[in-house]
Amino acid sequence: MGRNGEALKRAFVERARQIGFDTIRIAAPDSIPLAPERLKAWLEAGRHASMDWMADTAERRADPRVLWPDVRSVILLGVNYGPTGDPLATLAKKDRGSISIYARNRDYHDVIKGKLKEVAGFLASRASSDVKVFVDTAPVMEKPLAEAAGLGFQGKHTVIVSREFGNWLFLGAIFTTAELPADEPERNHCGSCRRCLDICPTNAFPAPFQLDARRCISYLTIEHKGHIPEELRPGIGNRIFGCDDCLAVCPWNKFAQASREAKLMQRDDLAALPLADLARLDDPAFRTRFSGTPIKRTGRDRFIRNVLIAIGNSGDAALADEAARLLDDPSPLVRAMAVWAVGRLLPREAIASLGAGRFEREEDADVRVEWSRALGIQEEVAA
Repeated sequence: MGRNGEALKRAFVERARQIGFDTIRIAAPDSIPLAPERLKAWLEAGRHASMDWMADTAERRADPRVLWPDVRSVILLGVNYGPTGDPLATLAKKDRGSISIYARNRDYHDVIKGKLKEVAGFLASRASSDVKVFVDTAPVMEKPLAEAAGLGFQGKHTVIVSREFGNWLFLGAIFTTAELPADEPERNHCGSCRRCLDICPTNAFPAPFQLDARRCISYLTIEHKGHIPEELRPGIGNRIFGCDDCLAVCPWNKFAQASREAKLMQRDDLAALPLADLARLDDPAFRTRFSGTPIKRTGRDRFIRNVLIAIGNSGDAALADEAARLLDDPSPLVRAMAVWAVGRLLPREAIASLGAGRFEREEDADVRVEWSRALGIQEEVAA
């Protein structure tokens, strides 16, 4: 490796910073020996929920050399997406929908992948090496690798914490056949702090450094395709896409900076969206409204499911009309949460009036269960 490796690394880091990466570190391919066993235990506990691809790709995910035997260096790069204000401010506005900071602008996959390809091309030409680029879409354990590379440490909430940027980093990885000097790993700096664990509204952390996706609001509102369990809905509050609670309370955010990447800066029109307006979105309007953002990938039905949960949690009877309008929606996912929302906001007589005829006509079993609960028909629920 020697001087050539050091010089190549310096040139690469300089180029990566020019392109827009805020932090760059390098790990050896064999730097996460504990990852396979930890991943296996997490999967065996079922904490990956419905994300079956995690289990399907476990062998490749746990070891970079299985994913690509020729890899000699793993480069971890971070782009800061730090917010300009309080990430949790929207939670107090019960008639508004709260969207995670990361989703309040362009889809980060698109932004970062272009930058990664550019800087990877620079490395390939300089070192006459092969490269592979990854942005959260391949079986790569970016967080353990980032810790091994010294980019940050995995907090008790399992997210990478940077001493320079707090919790607000998007990660990308470049695998290369070039041999580059590895950086020193970062040690954990959580100490006795439990803020991220204690603030979680749905108790998604069974223990420090362990996340159960089945209870995580980010998973439930973004990845989960079906009905959200009834007992978890109240804790979701008005979070309609993702959750920033555990990130926002980390003490290391005192060093955080606002993002310098214009495409990732928070858009004001995505900060606190009126639930009444969102509930009226049909599929074309949804696609147009959220074009180019990560929100679009959930699809209209899942998104409106989330909006209706927020309406049900709002305590605002004026929003009941918006939920009632969706009782006949073509999507069972939407109809079920419309029933749940009116059941939370209206008196029993009004619910009975809305259910008259609808309950009898309903063919979807899950929607019928929601009607049964709302109407107090215990026999139907038990059936």
